[in-house]
Amino acid sequence: MVERVKATEATVELIEKLKKRHGDLMFHQSGGCCDGSSPMCYPNGELRIGSSDVLLGTIGGCPFYIAKDQYEYWKHTQLIIDVVEGRGGMFSLEGPEGKRFLTRSRVFSSEERQQLGI
Repeated sequence: MVERVKATEATVELIEKLKKRHGDLMFHQSGGCCDGSSPMCYPNGELRIGSSDVLLGTIGGCPFYIAKDQYEYWKHTQLIIDVVEGRGGMFSLEGPEGKRFLTRSRVFSSEERQQLGI
């Protein structure tokens, strides 16, 4: 099965570190505003998920959501969550680590789009 979202090894390592400190986590792909378009990491359940959010999959055992309208723009791409040095979103848990999560993407192949029904 084609993954709509996946994480780099460095991202999974940071997720494990954050889990030890904060417990279960969740992610939401920010659509802009205060924190740009960064993937945001929260303690699981801290962000209210509603009918306007789409569960893309999991990274590091954590659910990863995106707003439905943003999903419509990005549904033809696989989101690859990476981590880089620097300060990211002020609301995301990785900030104090001196790192930030970053979304990279790649366009799905014709075969992958067919498997996903898009």
